[in-house]
Amino acid sequence: MNQSEDLLTLPVFPMRNSVLFPFVLSPFSAGRPSSIAALDASLAREDKLVAVVAQRDATVEQPDRDTLYGLGTMAVVKRMVRSEETMEVILHGVERIELIDIEQTQPFLRARFRPVPVTLEKNAEAEALQRELIRLAAEYQSLAQPVQELDIRQIVAQIQEPMHLVYLLGTMLGLDLEKAQALLEASTQLQAMRLLHRYLLDERQIQQLRQEIAGQAASEMNRQQREYLLRQQLRAIQQELGEKNPEEAEVASLRGRLDEAKLPDPVRKEAEQELTRLERTPAASPEHQVARTHLELVLDLPWDETTEDKLDLARARQVLDEDHYDLQEIKERILEHLAVMKLNPTAKAPILCFVGPPGVGKTSLGVSIARALGRKFERFSLGGLHDEAELRGHRRTYIGAMPGRVIQAIRRAGVKNPLLMLDEIDKLGRDFRGDPASALLEILDPAQNYEFHDNYLDLPFDLSKVFFITTANTLDTIPGPLLDRMEILRLSGYSDEEKLEIARRYLLERQRRQAGLSAEQFALSDDTLLAVINRYTREAGVRELERMLGRLARKVALQIAEGGAPQAITPEMLPELLGPPRFFMEQARKELPPGVATGLAWTEAGGDVLYIEALLLPEGERLLLTGQLGNVMQESAKAAQSYIISHGQALGIAKPKAGVHIHVPAGAIPKDGPSAGVTMATAIASLYSGRPVRSDTAMTGEITLTGLVLPVGGIKEKVLAARRAGLRRVILPAQNEKDLGKLPESVRGEMEFVFAQRIEEVLRAAIPGLA
Repeated sequence: MNQSEDLLTLPVFPMRNSVLFPFVLSPFSAGRPSSIAALDASLAREDKLVAVVAQRDATVEQPDRDTLYGLGTMAVVKRMVRSEETMEVILHGVERIELIDIEQTQPFLRARFRPVPVTLEKNAEAEALQRELIRLAAEYQSLAQPVQELDIRQIVAQIQEPMHLVYLLGTMLGLDLEKAQALLEASTQLQAMRLLHRYLLDERQIQQLRQEIAGQAASEMNRQQREYLLRQQLRAIQQELGEKNPEEAEVASLRGRLDEAKLPDPVRKEAEQELTRLERTPAASPEHQVARTHLELVLDLPWDETTEDKLDLARARQVLDEDHYDLQEIKERILEHLAVMKLNPTAKAPILCFVGPPGVGKTSLGVSIARALGRKFERFSLGGLHDEAELRGHRRTYIGAMPGRVIQAIRRAGVKNPLLMLDEIDKLGRDFRGDPASALLEILDPAQNYEFHDNYLDLPFDLSKVFFITTANTLDTIPGPLLDRMEILRLSGYSDEEKLEIARRYLLERQRRQAGLSAEQFALSDDTLLAVINRYTREAGVRELERMLGRLARKVALQIAEGGAPQAITPEMLPELLGPPRFFMEQARKELPPGVATGLAWTEAGGDVLYIEALLLPEGERLLLTGQLGNVMQESAKAAQSYIISHGQALGIAKPKAGVHIHVPAGAIPKDGPSAGVTMATAIASLYSGRPVRSDTAMTGEITLTGLVLPVGGIKEKVLAARRAGLRRVILPAQNEKDLGKLPESVRGEMEFVFAQRIEEVLRAAIPGLA
């Protein structure tokens, strides 16, 4: 048989997206006129044969040699059903055929083909692949169709030919066009089986993933359905018991509070919208909790609640005198403030700032003012506050958001006009989280705070009725713009006599009351109180003193509770009750060698005596400074040395050819400030002249390069420190004479004061015999 006898001329039925495999019976639909004509031509043949060939491009309407695959399937038309526009046929694949050439294209394709049978192999690999294909096909079917209508094992058991099995499984998998055509083009049995094995593995994995995804979705849906069912059951049980659903009860409670609350119209409108959103938000949603918390804050805030001020100045004076000893200047300023409030309630009064050492009564003054006015008192500390959001509040979009401290204090107070004390404003911080001082500017400014905007509240709140008072230990660290908004009222440290009086009037009684003792059971003489003041405390205020008295009260309470008899506490009993004395009375140095001068320093805990020592160095022109001195003290030392050297002839001293070493003891404590200038100059003059400074004299003051003595602060604390050390003569700048009015009369009577305008006056008063 020659080659031309093997060729077949057949009408061509082009397929757009599918492939017909040999031995497989499949239905098809023909819609194109050329395809219908080709099928009609096939039916006109006695053998009913037609060539089924897939198109490379499904969009081509009139395929040709280039747009058809080169390998197709010869098929027999088994059944045909014709409609007006389409023809439905059932084709039975016979064998593979290869397209040789196209004979005609109109009215339908006719082409010549050559049969290309698959090479069959019967070996162990073919047998293994066949069994594996059956197993994978069963697994795939169980995954794709969990409820099996037909058992694939039973079907394939009836198939004897391996290629029949391959083409049947390829049809069942529903392969896409490229994969199906590749399977049809496999020239050998093993090649086709390997290809189909790979396809089955891929399809099985896809079905497994699909089943996992479906399982997860079903699990989530089941959980939601179960929760819904349980909630419905809970609601039914509560209705049966006559109880309300917790969510509904919560919303009803909030609505009831909202109806009764006195809110400004814009706030009420916002609250109504918030409540509506809350009703629609599921309780399990995080937004439900956020909305409920915000709504509770809005309802808790005193939008229209105020207390009426009791502007009775006589009563206010009585309250201040009852609560605080002395402090006449501060009390007068507070009464002036209240008088202005009485005469002009709308006046923009300055913010009061109490400045002074710890324990001198700054916070308790605020409590007394609130008591005198009849206002609610709230306080919070600004110490260490770095985050601006602590004052302005966090935005509600953040997790853990809350209102700022000001709004929280107003909420605690329950009225919109409390006395709000901002403690430790000098310790306000600043970093990358913002500048809290700028937020304070808005809070304390009456021109802006009538509609203060807290980020969490997100509604304007009027702070203009709040009576703000701030406290600080020092003014050095308060930002300038903030300091400008406040009126400074300084509170000095107390003298021993003042501490004694405060202890008698307030502290003893308070500690007696707390320990449950009577005046007969817990009595301390003045000598005992002074011993406690001098030996167990060293501070400007009375906080530590009250702690010591409380400790004594507890010791006495224990003795009485154990059956002991009350007895008056004497100074000799203190070591047994409080332990060894913690401090000793400061004693001035009885003799000062040339080069040593006694200075006075102000510290946050009160005043202190400071000895400045100067020593000639054998060689050199340098000035050596030690003792942890700050820049200001170092500059004072340089200015003092320059002045003494330049005016040495007039003072009767000559500069030695040597350097000077100036040291301030207690080198572990950093020291700085301008008030040591006159003391350094006196020490250097004493050193150069070889004349000692008077040992009963202390001094303070700043000097200029031209010899002027400038005023300094903390005079009361410094004089009290000198007195405590037994020094009864103090040299002060002439401009500080007015500050002596703050000293107790008894202290002024004991001390001798020398006022100097120039350094020469200081030197003559301090160094006997100096020209």
